Amino acid sequence: MRALGRVPTRLRAPLERALEGARLEVDEALPLMEARGDALEALLETADALRARQAGERITYVVNRNINFTNVCLKSCSFCAYARGHRSEQGYWLDAEEIERRAEEAATLGATEICVQAGLAPGMRAETYLEVVRAVRRGAPDAHIHAFSPEEIRHGAALGRMPEEAFLRALMAEGLGSLPGTAAEILDDAIRRRISPTRIDTASWIRVVETAHRLGLPTTATILIGHVESARDRLAHLALLRSIQEQSGGFTELVPLSFVHERTPLHARQGIVGPSLRSVLRLHAVARLMLGEAIPNLQASWVKEGPEACIQLLRAGANDLGGTLINESISTMAGAGHGERLGPAALRALARRAGRSPAERGTRYELLARFPLEGGADPPHPLDQVLDPEARFGSYEALASDPRLRWRAPASS
Repeated sequence: MRALGRVPTRLRAPLERALEGARLEVDEALPLMEARGDALEALLETADALRARQAGERITYVVNRNINFTNVCLKSCSFCAYARGHRSEQGYWLDAEEIERRAEEAATLGATEICVQAGLAPGMRAETYLEVVRAVRRGAPDAHIHAFSPEEIRHGAALGRMPEEAFLRALMAEGLGSLPGTAAEILDDAIRRRISPTRIDTASWIRVVETAHRLGLPTTATILIGHVESARDRLAHLALLRSIQEQSGGFTELVPLSFVHERTPLHARQGIVGPSLRSVLRLHAVARLMLGEAIPNLQASWVKEGPEACIQLLRAGANDLGGTLINESISTMAGAGHGERLGPAALRALARRAGRSPAERGTRYELLARFPLEGGADPPHPLDQVLDPEARFGSYEALASDPRLRWRAPASS
């Protein structure tokens, strides 16, 4: 550790303890959230060393497609630029036939995961969620279905007037394989009341996730940074995720997400902008220190941070690049300028630029294909062979303006 000897004791001590395998608590880690200069270099070096020990040298990615079947939502979260009201001319709805078509297309192009999330549109029923899973399963019989945030699970269960466990069991019977751990933001109700007062509360988010884990349904874990939270709030969130994981073991990965501010109400009303790259690097590194033994997979989000920043994050504790994300739209609509998809070849190139060998994984981090560090002879992937992906997959703007997909209450469809 070249930089460790140049770091003040109050910052060096938690780094040394982390390298020794100690469990860092919030107060210990807090000074690291302001690390600069030599201290920041030492923090990143420490996180990278722990990454090698806990997750190995390969950088993984998953070939997946997003199907956000509606952007109409009853909620009004101030950090969201994706949702539309039910009277909006940009509101859309994908019926079962279109969902099936998109799933089938993704499977044909080599996707192993279909990720499904959507707004909470008026007129939905519990059966709507079951119909969505059935449609995906028809289109992609062998794909892993990674669908529905804890917010959506709570909503669907309430619509069906059934316990969340019963609703999850019904979805699993149709083919649901895992949940995205989104809708977490920062798991502190005072913060949630400021940025999303009608959204799922902390206790309910935890209850849904723990219920899923108890049923053998894994989830991701997420954190949204760069809005109204403090450094201590971020660390408390990480500590809470660690506590859940130590009890259930059901988190497959941590996905840190930066607040993309450009088109959001939170930025328009309060002038709040997202985090700096330095803050993002510190968060990933400290997450590796605090969570690595419990949650060894740490993702760098190319859609939030951009490919170039991801190379730095892969040297700061991260070991995963997420997915190809065909039809990513939520971050794009908020102002992220990094595209709505990234092919397998591009993800492998990022891994190699970070100096490590790439590997394609499944949703549960099972390795599906390994590639050498040098590259140059990778077998072609069907997704990389699409000559005009914009025309093939469309964009959010095209989706929201297509009169054939104009939203209407699903109960009447």
